[in-house]
Amino acid sequence: MQRAGEGPDLRSIIRACAAEDSGRHYLEDARSDRVLTYGALERAVSAWADAFDGIGIAPSGAVLVDLGDPLAFAVVYLAALASGRRAVPVDTGQPAGEPGRLAGLVGGASIVVSDRDVDATLPGAPASRIDAATFLPADVRLPAHLRDGDLPGAGPDAPGEGSVVLFTSGSTGTPKGVELPESQLLFVARAVARHNRLTPADRGFNSLPLFHVNAEVVGLLASLVSGATLVVDRRFRRTGFWELLADRGITWLNAVPAILAVLAKTGPLDFPHGLRFVRSASAPLPDPLRQALGDVPLVVSWGMTEGASQITATPLGTPARPGSVGVPVGTEVQVRGDDGAVVGPGVVGALWIRGEGVVRRYLGGRAGERFDEDGWLSTGDLGSVSADGWVSLAGRSDDVINRGGEKVYPSEVEDVLLGDDRVLEVVVVGRPHDVLGAVPVAYVIARSDEPTDVGRLVTDLTARAEERLTRFRRPVEIVVVPDLPRAATGKVQRAKVRSMAAQS
Repeated sequence: MQRAGEGPDLRSIIRACAAEDSGRHYLEDARSDRVLTYGALERAVSAWADAFDGIGIAPSGAVLVDLGDPLAFAVVYLAALASGRRAVPVDTGQPAGEPGRLAGLVGGASIVVSDRDVDATLPGAPASRIDAATFLPADVRLPAHLRDGDLPGAGPDAPGEGSVVLFTSGSTGTPKGVELPESQLLFVARAVARHNRLTPADRGFNSLPLFHVNAEVVGLLASLVSGATLVVDRRFRRTGFWELLADRGITWLNAVPAILAVLAKTGPLDFPHGLRFVRSASAPLPDPLRQALGDVPLVVSWGMTEGASQITATPLGTPARPGSVGVPVGTEVQVRGDDGAVVGPGVVGALWIRGEGVVRRYLGGRAGERFDEDGWLSTGDLGSVSADGWVSLAGRSDDVINRGGEKVYPSEVEDVLLGDDRVLEVVVVGRPHDVLGAVPVAYVIARSDEPTDVGRLVTDLTARAEERLTRFRRPVEIVVVPDLPRAATGKVQRAKVRSMAAQS
């Protein structure tokens, strides 16, 4: 018997989940009693699809999803995909002109669906803007003429394949456009669900931004293909966090190192009974932080937009290895040396990936040199693969500091400085040097829950580096800062930090 999440396309999966148990919760709002059942999801997605048809949105037209409400975002995002359109998520934290900017980047858009006042002038579009309140589920704000019994149903024939257009985080430079087709998204979502053994009994928690590939695939789609429930929040809130997880019966947590660092450094880790695992993604998990998390089951992962999120992950039930991001999940990983040849186990080199979840090109044909004729993509990351297949990251290729011919990997220095309990986060970048080419500089964010003697902290960290690092790896300067430039996911934008270092 075929499970609901095994349907051939998104529309059939949504229908099958609704038929299997229409009253089961798909999404729950973490800050209210609002829920989106699988039955309501099917009705709302159908209503939106018919609305797109009715106003003349072409089958491949771009739908800009500019929604801060996570339940509304999920409905419109899924409706765009399931109806064969191109969903283009918008960061609602950006200025009002962001939808117009994205429309230009994707070559034009048909509509902006928004719950805020935005500059949504799209010349030639059949409709520039629809207020999200027009077609929301009944338990949110669905108008009377579109309530349960009156919702138009979807046609019997599946539409063309939908897709999502995303832009890389830009943490190392200019963002690049990536288009992920529905089949690719579902392939990775199913791989994530299998790896994490998700079932309808699971209740995940996600406070990561839904306009990012992690939350979309690992959160929304992996939960959907599993028939599970996902509790969603607009942002991470430290206060009352453990109580919220316990009250909602959360079985797994979708997080990033920045969230885990706050939790580990500012109070006891009171993981609720029934929590099966905590997933860490979007940035490397430093070893000192991993140790601080104690016995909590960790699924440390590595992914990227070009791979529709997850590439590797720690096997569930297996202790996370220091410095490792797990094993490949549905994707091949290869390490190549400077000459382009594949290197042996444990040797650091450039990481390349290939598989059904990996894109074949960027929008506009940009960065074509990152793809080879055999379908491999250069990730821009450096790392190694052990003899038994575990992948470890050494940093981005752009992050490596060449100090007079000696390579300094920032993660090595960062892990040493993070060993001090007063330190919350560390970023090491290269500062240009007339003789050596570049020298390492460390930017440190101290814990905020107690006063910090900055002078003493710098002195102690300098001594720590002298004790544990060879001379060429030691930072020439350690700077304590309140924060650093970040992308919306919380990932530090190293390109901007390097600019800071160059100007200091």
